[in-house]
Amino acid sequence: MRERVPVPVVQQGRGARRPLWARVLWGGGEAAVTLGLVLLLFVVHQLWWTNRQARAAAERTVQALEEEWEASAPAPAPAPDPVPAPASASASDPASASDPDPDPASSSGASAGGASSSGARAPRWDQAYAILRIPELGVRVPVAEGVRKSGVLDQGYVGHYPRTAQPGQAGNFALAGHRNTYGEPFRYINRLRRGDELRVETRGAVYTYVVDKRLARTSARDGGVIRDVPRSEVRKGYGYRAPGYYITLTTCTPEYTSKYRLVVWGTLRSMRPR
Repeated sequence: MRERVPVPVVQQGRGARRPLWARVLWGGGEAAVTLGLVLLLFVVHQLWWTNRQARAAAERTVQALEEEWEASAPAPAPAPDPVPAPASASASDPASASDPDPDPASSSGASAGGASSSGARAPRWDQAYAILRIPELGVRVPVAEGVRKSGVLDQGYVGHYPRTAQPGQAGNFALAGHRNTYGEPFRYINRLRRGDELRVETRGAVYTYVVDKRLARTSARDGGVIRDVPRSEVRKGYGYRAPGYYITLTTCTPEYTSKYRLVVWGTLRSMRPR
């Protein structure tokens, strides 16, 4: 019989430990991949998810305000029964015809100088009480009192600077809004041009402002742009010199930073009751 030759069996051990440099390189690669995924998720959250959530919440608030205003509007009075005209009256007699309704635009000056249509009391902090429409940009967004991020701007709202005028009042109705993330309602206000409309709706009236001036960049601490007579304290020559009925839109610039402020100013053109 032929003698069997044993087949050597090579047992694979758990393997020799990798050199230190290889282990460090491998661990660094894993950490880099993990960090990259975390950053990617963060970017998706900031640039997509926050916009989606804030826009949906803002739209619900707009709808709720419109429904509330409609429900609280006084019912129209029933039309009276027609009364036959006297036999001596003539259809061509001016005295027999009623005066036409006044043009809302013609009374805007008198109305604008009165109390705000949002009521004598100032809105509660973080309360949405008006709607800003920018037809040129397709923007429809709630206006809330205050400019805090947590309760206002990060909700997709536009914030009203405290101690500035309310819609339609003499002075400066000054607003702030995000340019990027959280609904970014003011992302494209740099595209607004002179003559574009800015409509502010409240419970009692609709105010139409018209874009008049722009300031492409100023300091974040330039408080002059939201004063009663808005005028930059940093960029001399930008703003107004006389009292009036103004609106101011402010946002961060350049995009994705908060280093400077972009400003758009407008003036009140007309008011009409809701």
